[in-house]
Amino acid sequence: IAPALVGTFLVTLVTAILAVPLGMAAAIYLNEYARQTRLTRLIRLAIRNLSGVPSIVYGLFGVILFVNILRFGTSILSSGLTLGLLTLPWTITASEEALKTVPNSFRDGALALGATKWQSIRTNVLPYAVPGMLTGTVLGLARAAGETAPIMFTGAAFFLPHLPQSLGDQFMALPYHLYVLATQHHAILQVRPLAYGTALVLIAFVLGLNLTAVIIRYRLRRKRRI
Repeated sequence: IAPALVGTFLVTLVTAILAVPLGMAAAIYLNEYARQTRLTRLIRLAIRNLSGVPSIVYGLFGVILFVNILRFGTSILSSGLTLGLLTLPWTITASEEALKTVPNSFRDGALALGATKWQSIRTNVLPYAVPGMLTGTVLGLARAAGETAPIMFTGAAFFLPHLPQSLGDQFMALPYHLYVLATQHHAILQVRPLAYGTALVLIAFVLGLNLTAVIIRYRLRRKRRI
C-alpha cells in the first residue's frame, strides 16, 4: 500500500502544480479583465463542456501528447499532467464563481481611490474570493486523486516493489491498484481483503483532501474577519 499511497500523492502534487496556478489565473482574466464578448462566452462554454468529458478521453489524449509526442514516457509526470488537464476546467469554473461572489462595489471603491486594476483585484477582490477558489480547487484535486482511466494509460503500474525515484518513473496508484485487485487479478476472492484495504486508504486520502479544503476555507474566512 505504501508505494501506491506515495505514487498517488506525487501524481496529485503534479496535478496541483499545473491546475491551480493556471486555473486561478484563467479565472481572474476571464472575470476581471476579459470583455464580455461572443468569444469569451464561447470560451466559457468550452470550459464547461470540457468539465463533462469522460476521464478516459483525457487518458487517451495524455498518451498521445505527453507519452508519445513529448516523450515523457509512462511516468508520474505524464499522469500528473493528464490529470491536471482534467482538473483545469473544474478549477477555472470554481474560481470564477468565487470571484463573482465579490460585490462590484469593492472593485469600484478601490479604483475610485486611484488604485490600478491589479491593485484592486489583489487587495479588495482576492482576499474575499480565495477561500472559495481554494475550496473548489482542492475538491477538484480530490476528484482527480480517485481517477483510474487517465493514469492506467499514462504511467500507473499494478505492482512495483520500490518507491518512485523521479517524476520520470512509473508508479503505483491507489485507484489503479484497486481496479486491478477488484476486476483483473487471477485470484479475486483471495485478494478481496486487500482490495477492501486499498479502498479504505483511498477513501481516507480523498476525505483528507476534502478536510483540507474545509480547514483552508475556515481559516481564511476567520483571518478575513479579524
